[in-house]
Amino acid sequence: MTSRKRSDPGEQSRSRRETILDAAFSAFARRGYRETAMDDIAAAAETSKGGVYFHFPTKESIFRELMRTTADKLVARVERAVAAKTDPIDRAEAALHAVLATFAGHRTMARLLFLDALGAGRLFNAETNALHQRFAGLIQGYLDDAVVAGAIPPIDTRITAIAWFGALNEVVARWLLAERPGRLEEAETTLRAILLRSVGVPEERIGRNEAAP
Repeated sequence: MTSRKRSDPGEQSRSRRETILDAAFSAFARRGYRETAMDDIAAAAETSKGGVYFHFPTKESIFRELMRTTADKLVARVERAVAAKTDPIDRAEAALHAVLATFAGHRTMARLLFLDALGAGRLFNAETNALHQRFAGLIQGYLDDAVVAGAIPPIDTRITAIAWFGALNEVVARWLLAERPGRLEEAETTLRAILLRSVGVPEERIGRNEAAP
């Protein structure tokens, strides 16, 4: 007589939670945060509204979780791209390329992080600020390494990182808002040159237009 494996309730719960998050992501992408109701999320997840509430007490809690997990995925992609580089300027360029390439291929991800959270108003101010600080902190780390290595002159890396993130944020936001957006990747060459010049990278280095892998 063969014994049947009992399914792990914890694993089932995690799987159901992920299904709800995926469904919510799709619903927010179609309708926007404000217009999406818990009923929409339940229908997309093929479960009851009570089943959604079992895992998430509010629509806001679902959106916060999506902001966090989406940011985690983006950070992981950036870190993988940067891991192959040793030169500090190459690392900063690889990070920029990874962000633009990821958003270019995942417009809904970009909308979630850059537009939907802002459109929701004060509800997600703390999460949005934390997200911006997280990415500015990543940039600051690469700039700190570049200063230590002598690749750029000593600068206030915290303020510079905020400015770099602000420039990136503006470029992505305008791309998302455009009625007929071009290719986001086309902004990379100009943005790269502006950012590298802002920290004193030599012109001969900036003149290289080698695409980051």
